[in-house]
Amino acid sequence: MTDLSDFARVATADNGLGVVISTRPDGTAQASVVNAGPLEHPLTGRPSVALVAAGRSRKLVNWRRQPHATIVAKTGWQWVAVEGAVDIFGPDDPHPGLDAERLRLLVREVFVAAGGRHDDWDEYDRVMAVERRAAVFVAADRVYSN
Repeated sequence: MTDLSDFARVATADNGLGVVISTRPDGTAQASVVNAGPLEHPLTGRPSVALVAAGRSRKLVNWRRQPHATIVAKTGWQWVAVEGAVDIFGPDDPHPGLDAERLRLLVREVFVAAGGRHDDWDEYDRVMAVERRAAVFVAADRVYSN
């Protein structure tokens, strides 16, 4: 049985790296390499995989239009895929249950869940705000592997 603990194990073995897929307007797949890790959805508590995305990235544009993603982590010949609905939390994607302070902390939580570390959190917060970075959650609707 494959679950998010398998995703975490495989992703951690390669520094949290994975490939995430969004859908372009013409229906084709757009792939990006990202750092991601398992984290509960901040509003529902639902199991998810989370990542931080730049505010003007093509994947965010795609997910705003069609909020569904597939993310795959791999190490060697082992891989785990997670598919599900996407929720975006960012300065350009506000949610009533998430104020600016909670969003700032959420972006940090996602970064850490994806294997990130930082020596200067104030500088991290500043850069995330300037780049209008968003926390993205992919619901674990389907989890499968080889």
